[in-house]
Amino acid sequence: MKVLTLERHQMILSLLKERGTVKIQEFVDETNASESTIRRDLTELEQAKKLKRIHGGATLFQKKLDEPTVEEKTIKNSHEKRKIAELAASFVEEGDCVFLDAGTSTVEMIPFLKDKDIVVVTNGLTNISLLIDSRIETHVVGGYVKSGTRAFVGRSAIQTIESFRFDKAFIGVNGISLHDGYTTPDPEEAFIKENAMKRSRQTYVLTDHSKFGEVSFSKFANVEDAMIVTSTLLDEEYMRDFRKKTTIEVASL
Repeated sequence: MKVLTLERHQMILSLLKERGTVKIQEFVDETNASESTIRRDLTELEQAKKLKRIHGGATLFQKKLDEPTVEEKTIKNSHEKRKIAELAASFVEEGDCVFLDAGTSTVEMIPFLKDKDIVVVTNGLTNISLLIDSRIETHVVGGYVKSGTRAFVGRSAIQTIESFRFDKAFIGVNGISLHDGYTTPDPEEAFIKENAMKRSRQTYVLTDHSKFGEVSFSKFANVEDAMIVTSTLLDEEYMRDFRKKTTIEVASL
């Protein structure tokens, strides 16, 4: 039986390596095991840090320094991100001074902020024209622009952020873990996020379900340092431990 279990575990990991994300029913079909057996296997492999459980299946962990481009991130979970962004935008009130982080979840907020009497500071190159077109007063931090994420980083960006104070900050993230908090691959971007959060009365981290359980290279805050805005694709049971540390707002899909 132990041999069969080891073989099944290997099949599960091979399927994940081949397909990236696999649903529970696919594991059942490929291994001829019961659903309860597969769920037990996935739990054991997750505890061994071989995979990450997600809603309805499993996926492999990202590497610590992996950082998808804006184009790659825009395609992934786009409907989910839009709903999360719509909910996040509902927390912005007239007269707010807001920090809007660079990222594909935060940029989706902009259409829902149109014509609001607010001031936005951003380090996202992609955000600028959309904010201006939405007739929102916009301030841009200086610094070097990263080609992959199109984010302003560096000393000039930090110096600009230090001169502002925000009612609310909306931050993107690459990984969320109970133990490791909020993480992102680039230390310079992590430093921007950390400094914006320090200068904000309230911080919201926007994240689709795939970021939970992931850990990237650079930590910028603990889970309790921000409210989380996510979607119904994340199991309520999984969120239970996170709710002990912070507030989670859930967008319906």
